Amino acid sequence: MTKLFGTVAIVSLIGCHPALAHDSQDHYKSVTKRIPTTYQSCEVVDVPIYGQAGGGASGADVLTGIIIGGLLGKGASGNDKGAAAGAVIGGMVAADKKQGNQQIIGYRQQQVCRDVTTYDESSHTVYSHSTVTFTHEGRTYTLRFQK
Repeated sequence: MTKLFGTVAIVSLIGCHPALAHDSQDHYKSVTKRIPTTYQSCEVVDVPIYGQAGGGASGADVLTGIIIGGLLGKGASGNDKGAAAGAVIGGMVAADKKQGNQQIIGYRQQQVCRDVTTYDESSHTVYSHSTVTFTHEGRTYTLRFQK
């Protein structure tokens, strides 16, 4: 309030004509704060379990591979060494084909957690500035100032 009277007094002295103050007001504004709150959210989910499907090769599968591989090896090379190599390769191919593929064989439950942030808003009113309105030599002026 002393600044208000000081401003009016200076304006009055400079112009040598008194200024007439009409109004003095304080102005306020609303301030909103966003306050973060973080919490952990957990849920149970099904996680797949992978395994081999189809199992391994049966004895009959390997034996069939050996016989076919031996016949092809003997026919391709014309000797017993080719037949032996063909038999070994045929048995390995048969066993490898029946190895099986990975696929889901079941599920297990597992807890999965993550951080979640929410925001609460808080509003309150604070002082912004003040104004004084006065008239000097027939003209009206408004000054804005901080207390």
